[in-house]
Amino acid sequence: MTNQYLEDVTIGVAKEQELPVILGLLDECQLPREGLAAHLPTTLVARYGKEIIGCSALEIYEECALLRSVAVKPSFRGQGLATRLTRAGLDLARRHLVTTVYLLTETASTFFSKLGFTTVPRSEVPQKVRESIEFTTLCPETATVMTMSLAQEQ
Repeated sequence: MTNQYLEDVTIGVAKEQELPVILGLLDECQLPREGLAAHLPTTLVARYGKEIIGCSALEIYEECALLRSVAVKPSFRGQGLATRLTRAGLDLARRHLVTTVYLLTETASTFFSKLGFTTVPRSEVPQKVRESIEFTTLCPETATVMTMSLAQEQ
């Protein structure tokens, strides 16, 4: 796929019937699927025609959120779609009056740092976020914790 086709990609809120496709994409990208269904109203999908080619999701905990499940089908990578999905997730966080976004990653810290996320110790993450399934079960202690403040933008 070339960049000209990326203009035809739309990003919007996931529909309930799309959950199996999203979970399949997460499996294909070797990302955790557990717990995502509970956050479907704040899950975004990238659609190329009728095909779901990417996703990102937010777990919202009052003024904080956990960005998770940023995934792009392998055949659509390298076109900036992960960046668009991440920015769309951040825009969604702002609409929910989130002031700080956190994420866990084992492989994409360089990607997220280019978007403005910074590494922080787990101890700096609010307890309500640390109690999420991502922190407690799905991601190992060795995963990099990153954050971005949205407070100055509100």
